[in-house]
Amino acid sequence: MKLRRYIYILVLFVIACPFCRPASGQHTAGNSPGDESKKAAPSSAETPRTPDGKPDLSGLWNPAGGGNTFIIRKDDQGRTTDLVLAEPDPDFSKDDALHRAQRPAAPNQPPYKPELLEKVKSLDENTNKYDGTLHCQPPGVPRMGPPRQILEYPGHVVFLYQGGESSINTFREIPTDGRDHQADADPSYLGDSVGHWEGDTLAVDSVNFIDRTWLAQDGKFHSDAMRVTERLTREGNSLKYEVTVDDPKVFTRPWVMNPRVLKLNADPKALLDEEPPCVEVDAQHLVTNEHH
Repeated sequence: MKLRRYIYILVLFVIACPFCRPASGQHTAGNSPGDESKKAAPSSAETPRTPDGKPDLSGLWNPAGGGNTFIIRKDDQGRTTDLVLAEPDPDFSKDDALHRAQRPAAPNQPPYKPELLEKVKSLDENTNKYDGTLHCQPPGVPRMGPPRQILEYPGHVVFLYQGGESSINTFREIPTDGRDHQADADPSYLGDSVGHWEGDTLAVDSVNFIDRTWLAQDGKFHSDAMRVTERLTREGNSLKYEVTVDDPKVFTRPWVMNPRVLKLNADPKALLDEEPPCVEVDAQHLVTNEHH
């Protein structure tokens, strides 16, 4: 807990430090004191940039969890003009059952090798035993989805996560100064990540994962050879999040996940307090192997 508080203090320092802010005249959406109109700027607003000319990804973004899905509207020139929130079904039990039935039929499934499909099915039928998120384990990358908040400063970006499927507060500190992956890093839930810019898109390359997490629900496992590439592109007040998963041990080809679009949230009260630590209380009460 002391380490986490230290990290957040460091993050607050980064926000406050003058050399980490955009140069004069380069304001991010909603950071001008007393200017409420900028806080409510439409998604077609000009994309803010840092002093080195890169898009400024900093901000609080609508979470991936909680059923928040946005439909993108574009004009004749292909520019984003609006994001329409598609609300989930208020009958959550009905909504969950519908998603459970639709997931296996979705067209964009991970391309597992034929001989491994039976393993996916077995894990799915024994979710309560093998899905680590049901036993206080982190969901890992890319299952945890896009960050809840991004802080960008010279040579680094910080991804902050909260809620959603992760159900925990955590962070990723990603260098963007051209360094390579750590040669001596231990495998982990979040892997070892480095970033670089591809034009106006931030590409984050992550390797060195443990194999105890899943890519998604329904037994979608991966191996320790997994490589994840995340791409984040800001256009005005919207952020496009794209993920490619390459795992030659279990896939026949790289899997390009369905992209997500997030919307900038300028409400200073939108970030919730730290959630309590996860405590395992369900296992002794489970009577079946499936958790659907």
